Amino acid sequence: MRDLEVLEADLTWTGSAFETGVRVAVRGGRIEAVGRLEQEPTRRLAGRALLPGIVNVHSHAFQRGLRGRGETFPRESGSFWSWREAMYALVGTLDRDRFFEVTRRCYAEMVSRGITTVGEFHYLHHGPDGADFAFDEVVLTAARAVGIRLVLLNAYYHTGAIGRPLEGAQRRFDTVSPAAYWDQMDRLTAALDPDTQRLGAVVHSVRAADPSDLAAVLAEATQRGMVFHIHVEEQRREIEECRVAHGVTPMRLLLGHSRSLDTVTAVHCTHTSDDDMAAFVGGGGRVCVCPLTEANLGDGIPRVDRLTGRERLCLGTDSNARIDPTEEMRWLEYGQRLASERRGIIRDEAGNVAATLLRAATLNGAAALGLQAGAIDTGLAADFCTLDLSAPALAGWDAASLLPAFVFGADASVLAEVCVAGRWRRTDGAADG
Repeated sequence: MRDLEVLEADLTWTGSAFETGVRVAVRGGRIEAVGRLEQEPTRRLAGRALLPGIVNVHSHAFQRGLRGRGETFPRESGSFWSWREAMYALVGTLDRDRFFEVTRRCYAEMVSRGITTVGEFHYLHHGPDGADFAFDEVVLTAARAVGIRLVLLNAYYHTGAIGRPLEGAQRRFDTVSPAAYWDQMDRLTAALDPDTQRLGAVVHSVRAADPSDLAAVLAEATQRGMVFHIHVEEQRREIEECRVAHGVTPMRLLLGHSRSLDTVTAVHCTHTSDDDMAAFVGGGGRVCVCPLTEANLGDGIPRVDRLTGRERLCLGTDSNARIDPTEEMRWLEYGQRLASERRGIIRDEAGNVAATLLRAATLNGAAALGLQAGAIDTGLAADFCTLDLSAPALAGWDAASLLPAFVFGADASVLAEVCVAGRWRRTDGAADG
């Protein structure tokens, strides 16, 4: 077990404010104590403010390879399908080595942006030569190489659309059956780094599984105590096709097969109705939104004001077209401001907007991934990031304005170091002594 380390930054985020004189004792990758401790600091973070590490709940790392390649819309209709065509073309180019490199690059960029945990919603399972599930362990290897905490949200994917078989590049997503899927999950368990990696269950969407398979995977995930994630109602077309095929919305289909929603996270919910959202969140479900990707694809602005508890809202980077948690946080809020009938609603009872957004990007995200992380508190993972208090974008700060200045006025360039499981490095990727 690693030796005790006692941290002291100029300022430490305690959950509602930045405070001075706070020390954080870390041992074995976890926080042992927090407060005005008697132990002398062994790591003095001068000129720094200490924050919990950012938790990215929803990522498709391989799509980082699309950056700059899906931004032209040549058809007269202005269709956004050119991005999807580019995505399938990218899949066709990825062998094991290329897949590893784009995934590693994506995770390295996340760490440089203060992201210490990623929930990888992974569905590109197979290499180009057949059904080998070779790419699943590549994700584990890439995360381990970078040093990011990983929850591999391994996706069940068996239909190309509702009632239709997989076609073309989609065949590399195939998980065959619930039994085959869980066999692969069992094999992956042996390959995990026990300190920084774990598994979560996924059904990609109602487009990718028939209702009986959705029910089977969800039931087994609940039995095993795993978190369960699923794309829900990102596009109106999905809702229309689900109504035609099953007589209900995708959210109602999910609700009909869920005995408990406490471990369930629905991703996007861009077009979910008020009644369906109330039933889902009221039953314990969580919602992950990805504002930059949802804007990039033109899908719409989800109505997060309908969430009955702000602790149920978390954030992801999805396609990784841009990786910067400050932008995800502020555009979550700005999107609501742009919808005039629900102006300025992302705030806590005290009216604190920035603190509410930070919780969505940290503590709430950790809960969605089933992790004891996301805050600077006793017993939680020792995952941190630091703000450089001399950064020009933060100039003029005081303890009260620092967090809003970071969330609304800066970008990831103001981050100086990150720490995952007690291991420090600079945001430029270098190891920290």
